[in-house]
Amino acid sequence: MTDITRDPVCGMTVDPEAGKPTFDYKDRRYHFCSEGCRTRFAAAPETYLDVTDPVCGMTVDPATAAHMAKHAGERFYFCSAGCQQKFEADPEAFLKDRPAPEPMPEGTLYTCPMDPEIVQEGPGDCPICGMALEPMMPTADAGPNPELADFRRRLLIGAPLALGVLFLEMGAMLGIPISQWIGGDTVRWLQFLLASPVVLWVARPFFKRGWTSIVTGKLNMWTLIAIGTGAAYGFSLISLFLPKVFPEALGGLHGPPLYFEASAVILILVLLGQVMELSAREKTGDAIRALMDLAPRSARRVTDAGEEDVPVDAIHAGDRLRVRPGESVPVDGRLVEGRSSVDESLITGEPVPVEKTSGAALTGGTLNKSGSFIMEAEAVGADTVLSRIVAMVAQAQRSRAPIQALADRVAGYFVPAVIAAALLAFATWLVFGPTPALGYAVVAAVSVLIIACPCALGLATPMAIMVATGRGAQAGVLIREAEALEAYAKVDTLVLDKTGTLTEGRPTLTDVVAVSRAELEILSLAAALERGSEHPLAEAICAGASDRNAPRKDASEFEAITGKGVRAIVDGAAVFLGNEALMTEQGIDVADIQERRKTLEAEGKTVMFLAVEREISGLVAVADRVKQGAADAVEQLRRAGLQIVMATGDSETTAQAVARETGITDVRAGLSPDDKAALVAELQAQGHSVAMAGDGINDAPALAAAQVGIAMGTGADVAVESAGITLLKGDLTGLLRARKLALSTMRNIRQNLFFAFIYNAGGAPIAAGVLYPVFGMLLSPMVAAAAMSLSSVSVIGNSLRLRRIKL
Repeated sequence: MTDITRDPVCGMTVDPEAGKPTFDYKDRRYHFCSEGCRTRFAAAPETYLDVTDPVCGMTVDPATAAHMAKHAGERFYFCSAGCQQKFEADPEAFLKDRPAPEPMPEGTLYTCPMDPEIVQEGPGDCPICGMALEPMMPTADAGPNPELADFRRRLLIGAPLALGVLFLEMGAMLGIPISQWIGGDTVRWLQFLLASPVVLWVARPFFKRGWTSIVTGKLNMWTLIAIGTGAAYGFSLISLFLPKVFPEALGGLHGPPLYFEASAVILILVLLGQVMELSAREKTGDAIRALMDLAPRSARRVTDAGEEDVPVDAIHAGDRLRVRPGESVPVDGRLVEGRSSVDESLITGEPVPVEKTSGAALTGGTLNKSGSFIMEAEAVGADTVLSRIVAMVAQAQRSRAPIQALADRVAGYFVPAVIAAALLAFATWLVFGPTPALGYAVVAAVSVLIIACPCALGLATPMAIMVATGRGAQAGVLIREAEALEAYAKVDTLVLDKTGTLTEGRPTLTDVVAVSRAELEILSLAAALERGSEHPLAEAICAGASDRNAPRKDASEFEAITGKGVRAIVDGAAVFLGNEALMTEQGIDVADIQERRKTLEAEGKTVMFLAVEREISGLVAVADRVKQGAADAVEQLRRAGLQIVMATGDSETTAQAVARETGITDVRAGLSPDDKAALVAELQAQGHSVAMAGDGINDAPALAAAQVGIAMGTGADVAVESAGITLLKGDLTGLLRARKLALSTMRNIRQNLFFAFIYNAGGAPIAAGVLYPVFGMLLSPMVAAAAMSLSSVSVIGNSLRLRRIKL
């Protein structure tokens, strides 16, 4: 085995020596980046074993594949770097023969990502903004967003055409005498031929949105884009086909100026921004698909005639189901036969499995760790806890307002003013202008529209976001959604999960209390009893014994006593390790050590008694330690003006112990995933802007419900997918770095919007001809286009300053 292996679920590389979760399957050990990935693998191992290289067709093992790439939210593995390079150069060429994704179920509701109040059955366009509607609830096997696929195809075709027009227009400025080589008239007609497909087909969705915004009265960025680029293209058509309509002063060597390149390039830049936005938005469905993957696709139903495997969709309340070791619980219900320990980190976020006996409640998606049992289904389909979590994540994601709303709000006032100015300029020149009045009127109106065309507006937010995300990545802050930066800059309350966020997320041996034997001997005996167990507490004791060089001892006649502890024979003596109930059952007196036990438990530690031959020998205590520097980070966040709240599924005692160590005063303990999301909603109802930081599957609904979710990169796959910001190092100081980045980015975006409008707003009166009566100067559309370009240059230059901010 190599030093580094790959997580077969998410594709991340994992160091086998880093203490990450593992799972043994078919005589092989697989390593995972998080407990969430391990859970998904354990539920259906065959799904993640052998996959096909889409280029050459060879079978590849995801756990050892050296080459991996993502496309349209899906991971692909390759046998060699050559196959990966071929795939990344043209993914669609290797995926065109794949079967089409299953259509959305009949009755699926669709909504608009920009206007979430629009809901209808079946796909279509938003009546407000014209954007394509998206399904409210993605499916686990949904294909790529059809609008994204369409826009990528349009960009692939349109970008070379726009570059060709730009080259023809700007060639002379670059020292390339294109007009002398092929003739000026030929250059003009080539521009028309290249630009027309861009305007008439590539950008057709934008003009459709612009028209919709006019019809509905919801003037926005698309209104300006449609009018501005449409005016530039229309002006150019008249210049090409009816050059004598314009004043002779406008005519160059080959006729009046053309603005085909302005319309084509602007539209391609806007299209590029849309592809970037849609690509990011498509990933919001990854969190839901990751949650759906936690539930098994089939279950083993027990009937009078025997046992049979059936799809989970075929299970009804009252059915009896068998759940074997390593399998996920298929639906919510109760255990009726057998006993086991179940990993419920999906719900509680806590790493310690819960003992389950007859009558115990079971939650679909949780992992059966040991022992086969029979359960009775109670809640199925949309009524299960996991399904409700999925619905909550989807609902919370839809409720977020896009960051482009700021530009649209400004455009809502700016667009009518620009249109009014252009119409006024046209009418004024038509009535009072010199001969030919119509020509002057068209020049003035088009100049106003061109100078107001929002090329810079289209760049204002994407450019700042691109630079900010790159800068954040350098500092270990991954921005998954542009909206997260806007939201985090406004946050005043920060909700912190305990396990894995404030603490290390795994049990560690903390104390060994000796009564009648030496500490090392107590630790040796405890490790001997726990060495064969995969329980996290057992692993902590064994690791502690190894770290402290305790002598190794072997145990025999091992017996696990469900819910109480274990017993075995070590060095010929009967040794017991477990809770107080086990000691009482065996008649062992623990009165002399009770005060020490209570003190340790008050510190949030799990305490186990060790007895030899029914005589108490000592205690061992295990706890999930607070991360180094957590207290200092909490204090800095408080000084930064944030109210800090701890939310955990753990007990009040443990939560208060961590709170005392970190200096947090507002503590909410014993919370389920629903409760955490409800806490976020409660704080929001009080007028707070809330950020949630967590790392567990159980944090996913709250992460999605908050104005911004922040995932610790060391945590569960679903938590990372549900969050807008991910801290790669799982370091709380990353919250401060992310805050500074968010504030700087939003300030930069507002500056960009100022630059995007100041040239346009200041130049519009000049373009309208206010200087003509005094100076005899009429602004040429070419100058208007230059002013428009200047605003774009200003926006780009200002955005690049974000690369230098200190985090």
